[in-house]
Amino acid sequence: MSGILYLCATPIGNLGDMSPRIVETLKEADLIAAEDTRNSIKLLNHFGIETPMTSYHEYNKIDKGHTLIAKLKEGLNIALITDAGTPAISDPGEAVVQMCIKEGITVTSLPGPAALIVALTLSGLPTRRFCFESFLPSEKADKKERRRILEELSEESRTIILYEAPHHLKGTLTDLSTALGDRKIALCRELTKKFEEVDHTTIDSAIRYYETNEPRGEYVLVIEGRSFEEKDAEMRKSFENMSIEEHMALYEDRGIDRKEAMKLVAKDRGVSKRDIYNSLLT
Repeated sequence: MSGILYLCATPIGNLGDMSPRIVETLKEADLIAAEDTRNSIKLLNHFGIETPMTSYHEYNKIDKGHTLIAKLKEGLNIALITDAGTPAISDPGEAVVQMCIKEGITVTSLPGPAALIVALTLSGLPTRRFCFESFLPSEKADKKERRRILEELSEESRTIILYEAPHHLKGTLTDLSTALGDRKIALCRELTKKFEEVDHTTIDSAIRYYETNEPRGEYVLVIEGRSFEEKDAEMRKSFENMSIEEHMALYEDRGIDRKEAMKLVAKDRGVSKRDIYNSLLT
């Protein structure tokens, strides 16, 4: 029988967040695949874990992934850890999970810290609906893709969560202001650590702040989604520049019958169906 791949979440700052179950699993596993063995050895030493480690990171995730699959097929149990947080979330672990699923190898996740969830709960912004974009593509790597994603986010009504490095923060805030406007934002850093900081502000206020203050540490940005009221207002404004006949055609061209189209046009324009009917008669 094949072994099991255990996705083990590790602390994002506070070692007290390491669960006993994960410590036990790391001790009992045959092998630990770590994003950075030099960083992870400190964690393992702290908890007295002596399981052998191997490196598994962004630059070897395919070749090493095949190696790990072979070991799992031999019956070894492997624990996957990242530098901080939950494996496969903005992390190369995603690739080996996909390989395991393809090969019919069991994967299980041991829950624990995830920076995006910690930041969301501290943001004061709506938590029922949210989307996670991880790191935006850099300007140098893919300017076109970055612009496309920002355009999509400008219409997003859910709370938006991004990760950002300190040396890219100013540029990202400027791009967010251009694409989304001046929305509420929570800038979270040093999460779970002694000097945890959450700045509840707006995008433009944050831009002004960092004109004279240098960003420090890794950031999680939690951004207000676009309100339905704003979307509706913009839609109604676009309809004002359209004749009722053109508005009707939008729905009728989709195969909607005339009576139903009149109801939809009336709703879009905030008037009664009779008003639409009378306008079409003139």
